[in-house]
Amino acid sequence: MNVADLFEFLLFLLIVTLLVKPLGGYMERVFSGTRTALQRWCLPVEKLVYRITRVDPHREMTFAEYATCFVLFGLVNTLLLYAILKLQHLLPWFYPAYQTSALTSDLAMNTAVSFSTTTTWQAYSGETTMSYFSQMAGLCSANFLAAAAALAVGVAFIRGLARQESDTLGNFWVDLTRALLWILLPGALLGAVLLIWQGVPMNFHPYAVATTVEGGKQVIAQGPVAALEIIKNLGTNGGGFFNANGAHPYENPTPLSNFLEMLAMVLLPAALTNTFGRMVGRPRQGWLFYWVMIVLFSGGLFLVDHFEQRGNPLLRNVDARHRWSQSGGNMEGKEVRFGIGSTALTAVVTSNTATGSTNAADDSLTSLAGMVLLINMLVWSSEASEPVSTVW
Repeated sequence: MNVADLFEFLLFLLIVTLLVKPLGGYMERVFSGTRTALQRWCLPVEKLVYRITRVDPHREMTFAEYATCFVLFGLVNTLLLYAILKLQHLLPWFYPAYQTSALTSDLAMNTAVSFSTTTTWQAYSGETTMSYFSQMAGLCSANFLAAAAALAVGVAFIRGLARQESDTLGNFWVDLTRALLWILLPGALLGAVLLIWQGVPMNFHPYAVATTVEGGKQVIAQGPVAALEIIKNLGTNGGGFFNANGAHPYENPTPLSNFLEMLAMVLLPAALTNTFGRMVGRPRQGWLFYWVMIVLFSGGLFLVDHFEQRGNPLLRNVDARHRWSQSGGNMEGKEVRFGIGSTALTAVVTSNTATGSTNAADDSLTSLAGMVLLINMLVWSSEASEPVSTVW
């Protein structure tokens, strides 16, 4: 491990650790209904939502009621997303000259189920399959709603542990509304602005056609990328605007944008350990969960970076190793702008959070580094439900 990679890894862990307590406390106040810094702006909107939907925010639900609302909400979201995808050729911002991949019924249903359940299954090429309307009104909205529903269920689970003598878990619609208004929307707005600053497009311009130096034509897709990019990471979904996902320069143009996107994936799950400790009245238990996560995460990160820096064993005779900031080691399948360090960080973050928004080809990693990612997916997926897992 070189000095630059070590600095990046330590900085990443330091920022996450410093934000766990304030963000965890903020989420505990949001879901308990106490005052927060966003009270002035979010509370009037929340009350308006309850008035329009005729939700009684003071009525609590049993497990059966809460679970029923969650399942029905997911079912309706899936059907609405399926309808948008199937009708996209009749909706705005559809360019038949560029959206050339057929969106068949089975593919549309596969995509709708995946995004409504944050399953991270993307079986299509975004720039040749989805219109801007499908990406924004369909996939982006599904990312918000699915993440908010999962966050609500996670909080309800914590309440179930904290309320030993109560048969209610809160109100699903209240938890859903607060997750959207108080947590995901502000986080996505801030994150999108930062990504736009780094060069991620946010427009509705038609695809650009450029002439290459050889005289050929190249179609360059653009669109409202920043809006989808940030919520797919906050909600640990991973379905990208482009086929190359986090390796595409419009989704992830710089090392700083890569760093910010990795933070977006882990901040909510990490902070929920603190929220858990506060809600059950045992803050030290929340910190115990967090430090266990840090140890496992750091071990996987060190191993992936180590195996990638060593490179392919068949190339050792030519001294293909990473020296300081010079690219070396196993650079197959990686973007040069990220190098081995940022690629290792992304691989470990995405495999731990089951996000799927990779910035390199995972099958190009060395066999031992790939083994670490497989272990991450097996271990964390068996213990967590995204995006509100108490592990990442």
